[in-house]
Amino acid sequence: MQNFLLQDQKEKLNVSGACEYINHVSGLLRSKDHVVIHLQDMEESEKDDDPEARNIIPEITVDPEDIRIMKRFSNGFWKTDLEQQLLNHNVGLVVVAGFSAEECVTFTTNGAVERGFKAVILQKGILSKKAEAINTVYQDRPIISYQVIEFLIDSTATIATTP
Repeated sequence: MQNFLLQDQKEKLNVSGACEYINHVSGLLRSKDHVVIHLQDMEESEKDDDPEARNIIPEITVDPEDIRIMKRFSNGFWKTDLEQQLLNHNVGLVVVAGFSAEECVTFTTNGAVERGFKAVILQKGILSKKAEAINTVYQDRPIISYQVIEFLIDSTATIATTP
């Protein structure tokens, strides 16, 4: 989740609520030496006036050991090394969270499945400017709660946040 995508809408979209879930799950994964990957949207970044626009919002905890991947398409796998990073870290389950439910979250989840990964969306860890989009994603895609992640934490997993 990045500044330019959520500008002036953080309260309306309940960004702090989603970040609480994302940060909790990311912390669980880090505590067991699982990889946490942050995807940053760089599409048309050359047009940005504000150098801070593409930064990850301060509400998301980014650890120095986390991996950052710059992407130019809604699917975080398309023309990036995300797949190779997941393979390098022996990831079996990809937990996707972030913004935008109907685009980046959905397309990255689909990209994971197309490449043979098990992929789920973090319940209460996704946002959209379209209220109905979150419910649609929850109806159409596998979701996982933080409680289940706490239970499964000893298995190989990662969380990929989208802008």
